[in-house]
Amino acid sequence: VDLSSPRSPFIAWPLKRVCAEATFVPGLVFICDNNSGGPGNIRNFILTCVRYAIEAGATALILPRIRTRSEDNLSNIFRDYEPFGYMFDEVHFRAGMGAACPQIKIYAELESVPGVIAKMEKEKLLLEKMVEMIAPKDYGNRGGCDRRDPNRHTDRFGQSFRKWMNESASERGLDAVTRDKPRLIRLRWGVIWDWPIYRDGQDFVATYGGLLRIRDDILDLGGSISAAMRSLVGSSNANELGAGRGFLGVHLRTERDALEQWPSYGNQIAGYIRQAENQGFRGGVAYLASGNETEAQRFAKDALKDVGLHVYSKHDVLQGSDLERLKSLSWDQQALVDFAVLLESDYFVGVSPSSFSINVAMKRHLKGDGVYTRPWKVGGPGDGRSWLVGRYEKYWEDWLFMFDGMWP
Repeated sequence: VDLSSPRSPFIAWPLKRVCAEATFVPGLVFICDNNSGGPGNIRNFILTCVRYAIEAGATALILPRIRTRSEDNLSNIFRDYEPFGYMFDEVHFRAGMGAACPQIKIYAELESVPGVIAKMEKEKLLLEKMVEMIAPKDYGNRGGCDRRDPNRHTDRFGQSFRKWMNESASERGLDAVTRDKPRLIRLRWGVIWDWPIYRDGQDFVATYGGLLRIRDDILDLGGSISAAMRSLVGSSNANELGAGRGFLGVHLRTERDALEQWPSYGNQIAGYIRQAENQGFRGGVAYLASGNETEAQRFAKDALKDVGLHVYSKHDVLQGSDLERLKSLSWDQQALVDFAVLLESDYFVGVSPSSFSINVAMKRHLKGDGVYTRPWKVGGPGDGRSWLVGRYEKYWEDWLFMFDGMWP
């Protein structure tokens, strides 16, 4: 099984083993909707939240909603919610959780959870007022840890959380949690890179992210683009050397919401052009993923001038009804189309610390060894399939902690 494929099946047994070791608490409900940002951030928040829910012993999970961003101001990432299906395949997620973790029931909405309506009436509270917000790092002695540090107490989180839950119920005069007297928990915003992924073993790391598959219509658009790119590779636009190498995938991260300290356009293109030449793409074909149309056009001109690289975007490749479907998608949904195509490219260059680029590289890293895949070498020469330009000197300032907490 090629675990790097955007359509790879979910391998359930590593998660099933983790769930078999959990201590489940009937009536404990987790809500994993405090997400925001691009697909990389949202995907990782949901996966991290579900992992905490399992460790806590939740027996109910509210199907995560997706927080959208403003189409007019990309840095405004706290707009209205959309359903889970805005980005991901709900049927696939439910089937995966059902196969691996049947102890947890997934509910479409909070009101459907047994006992919630009765609890509202008894406590005379609005639904959201009954939801308790927690920060997982609070359930462990963090003396000496940097506040940004990944959670060093995940092995003890479940035990510490359940102790707090019982003690706080007693102190506040609440009923002990049962199936009919639920306790509703939501993680604080920002719990994205909290869980040190390799604590669960390399087989779990390689497979767990497969729970969240991009929805089918978006994957279909990505498949159409990948097929078109392969046709372009064999066309007269590419010379013989470049055509023999397949197509290069490029992520240019210069949109308005990019942080100032991240690698600039100049840093990115210098690294990308050098790597394209090193990998044999001179005179070849590249697929460019970028949300900045002006910079994308600039990149295409510079790449053609410097190494004869013919650059195409999703808008260049799609036609007719496919192009209309693409235009109907939001900015972040279109980014998922890019994600699917970049996974299928023959070589990928991206930028650290973009969570999107890192996610693509780490997912592609699974192709060779599958469940036996060793960790990505941060700041190294790449794995032969991907390479990331960036600064790798300072763990915090250069955002290197993301590599320790991102699920492929």
